Amino acid sequence: MRSVVLFISVLFIALSSFAQEGFKIDFKIKGFKDTTAYLGYYYGESTYITDTASVDHTGAFSFFSKKPLPQGVYLLIVNKTKIFDLVVSYDQFFSLETDTEDYIKNIKVTGDVDNKLFFENLNYNMERSKEAEPFVKVLQDSLLKEENKKEARESLNKVTKKVLAYQDEIIGKYPTSLTARLLKSTKSVEIPDPPKLPNGKIDSTFQYRYYKTHYWDNFDLADDALIRMPRPFYLEKLKDYLTKLIVPQPDSLIKEIDKLASSVRKNKETYKYLIWMCVVHYQNPEIMGLDAVYIHLYDKYFASKEMDFWINEKTKKNLKDHADQLRISLIGQPAPNLIMQDQNLVPRSMHDIKKKYTILFIFDPDCGHCREETPKLVNFYNTNKTKFDLEVYAVSADSSLQKMKDYIKEMKMPWITVNGPRSYVGSYQKLYDAQQTPTVYIIDNKKKIIAKKPPIEKLEEFLTHYEMSLKRKGITP
Repeated sequence: MRSVVLFISVLFIALSSFAQEGFKIDFKIKGFKDTTAYLGYYYGESTYITDTASVDHTGAFSFFSKKPLPQGVYLLIVNKTKIFDLVVSYDQFFSLETDTEDYIKNIKVTGDVDNKLFFENLNYNMERSKEAEPFVKVLQDSLLKEENKKEARESLNKVTKKVLAYQDEIIGKYPTSLTARLLKSTKSVEIPDPPKLPNGKIDSTFQYRYYKTHYWDNFDLADDALIRMPRPFYLEKLKDYLTKLIVPQPDSLIKEIDKLASSVRKNKETYKYLIWMCVVHYQNPEIMGLDAVYIHLYDKYFASKEMDFWINEKTKKNLKDHADQLRISLIGQPAPNLIMQDQNLVPRSMHDIKKKYTILFIFDPDCGHCREETPKLVNFYNTNKTKFDLEVYAVSADSSLQKMKDYIKEMKMPWITVNGPRSYVGSYQKLYDAQQTPTVYIIDNKKKIIAKKPPIEKLEEFLTHYEMSLKRKGITP
């Protein structure tokens, strides 16, 4: 028994002596000499340098470290020029040898199956591209009729099928390789034909539901190597899913983002990246009302200290400040009252307006964009004030009363206009999210915010649809 234990201990020591930690990538490129090479990597939409090496007179150089590299696609840069991409996967001790005549075609890989697959796939694709080129030219010929392009289209489809079959073979034989994971991540979801309902009609929502359910089948959100791709495919997939497949309402988006975050939580890198990309996307959303998503992201993932493993205090404070600014004037919340002096120094209260709708218009007399938008609002007001029973409460951001008076006269503003700094309730910026001018809010007769920052040219459309939606609910607008 003792001899067995001794044998196992010796074997463990022997194996440990051969274990390699960190990474070492050796290059030899015929045609390069006495220069500097850089090893870079892709990360989302950006590219970074991770290591530097000196190229000797034979074209040989190495990148190495005691710390392994994160998996992903890397790029070799020499003389400030990208030479080619390579993959860094599980085996991080390997060598690449080629020449300047044709880097990809002449490359030789030693010590790494993944890069062998990667470059074989690149060469295969180049061969198929040459094969497809004459068919593409025929299809692009605008002088040819469609019936004369049929044969070329069929031939091109055959080439495409060859490429897909080749990729499927790699994915099937080497499923854990990074090359296979990269190829699989770009594969489209095949959507079957919709079935018939019991009444004989086609299920019109089947394909949408199927696509949404299977959207992530080929893409592992928890694989951080997929963040390090030449194309920011991870970000593109995430945006596409949230903007095209999820109803653009805060509750729906919050539910989906939390679900996705939960699925990647085991990998801190993808967890951080996914949440941060959502924060960036929703900090200034294009669709009205989705700032509530940003507030949720801050509260759940940053205020809770969930993201403290990577974020610094300064950035966290900036996130908090922005969330707090958005939080004060969300759609559906009571509209804080504003009491400010008009051009005659008379206090005017916004809540004293007894109209069905109040449009809060915050502007700056020196703002160029305000000068473009104010005439649009004047025209809307003169055309629709009776139709919608509305009033405008305009707040000038400039402290100059004279500038405000001149602006009112120049723009022929027929509504209530007040001077923001001459306030009885403090700064309007502490009550409303209005960091930019002009800013528009719509407030109903119950003094509730129903629209935030809508385009002025869409005001009539918004109010028309809003009143229609109230009527459908049996509510008199």
